Amino acid sequence: MNHGEWEMTRAGLKLGVSAMALMLSIGLANAAEVKSIAVLTPEQGTDFGWNQQGVDAAKAAGAKTGVEVVVAEGLGYGDVRPTLRELAADGVGLMIAHASGYNTAAPEIAEETKVPVAIVDTPTGLKAGLVADYTLSGHEGAYLAGRLAAKVSRTGTVGVVVSGEPPSWNSQSAAFAEGVKAENPAVKIRYAVIGPAAYSDAAGGKRVTESVIASGADVIFGQGNGSSFGMLQAVETTKATDGGKVFFIDVIGDKSSIDKGNLLSSVVWDMTPVYVAMIEDLKADKFGTHGYKIGLADDSVHLLKTKNVPEDKWTEVMALRDDMLAGKITVTPEFDAAKVRAMMTDVAAPAAQ
Repeated sequence: MNHGEWEMTRAGLKLGVSAMALMLSIGLANAAEVKSIAVLTPEQGTDFGWNQQGVDAAKAAGAKTGVEVVVAEGLGYGDVRPTLRELAADGVGLMIAHASGYNTAAPEIAEETKVPVAIVDTPTGLKAGLVADYTLSGHEGAYLAGRLAAKVSRTGTVGVVVSGEPPSWNSQSAAFAEGVKAENPAVKIRYAVIGPAAYSDAAGGKRVTESVIASGADVIFGQGNGSSFGMLQAVETTKATDGGKVFFIDVIGDKSSIDKGNLLSSVVWDMTPVYVAMIEDLKADKFGTHGYKIGLADDSVHLLKTKNVPEDKWTEVMALRDDMLAGKITVTPEFDAAKVRAMMTDVAAPAAQ
């Protein structure tokens, strides 16, 4: 190689190194540094349900990713804009607005402060870099719960009691009904709505559940956040029409520690993988470009086994789970309240929202 050729080669090497350095610097600039996140919940994170699972999952995700977690709990269902502004001013890198009632205010504050937010029940609300949605559905677990309910029912009637009709509740109610019918088409399904947004109405949960039991249900599938404690109380204190025990199937959390012998199961949600994915997406500049899901495949949705489930019935249900994972059984989520109601034997509720 002569002198001229060497100079050209050296110049090319310098140019290549410079280009690589530039690309690396651009990549580092685009990758967001996430030091802390915040999770906002309407009720206290001690409800064995939606609020507690959200708080626990955020803490677990923070531990896995090395990110600090700020918990703002018990905020109610009113205007959370002041709290969102305060958290943004404190420098958090992501605000998880863990309630469907926050899905208007949170994007507004994200636009105002340029701090990313995660909202629920608004899959069309995505905005790259700023707003992500996690409309989660435990329908796969709810289907298995329906199969279990029909297997253990003595009266041939089961109940679905909900504190409202948000997309997540609707998809589970529909899948539960589908599971009941697949197991035994003769089983009746009583459907009752406490109110349009009665998430924390424990008294209403107790009253409505008692009425569903009086109509013949001996297994109650309850979806309600704080109102679920009223549902559980009704199940514990009310006999079925055949004089026997009434069983309760919960959602999202695990109330085993307070069970008095009536908790049959729960469709448990683990949101840790969702929040971990959000943090990683922020770091990779992919936040707000897609929604997030939970399901049987990674056990982020699973059916709780309690001492009240007969062993043979549990074995049968787990075999059905295997069939679902193998693609032999497919359950499609249904989010429309009117269509959900049409799947029930009878409905006690205000007009479909």
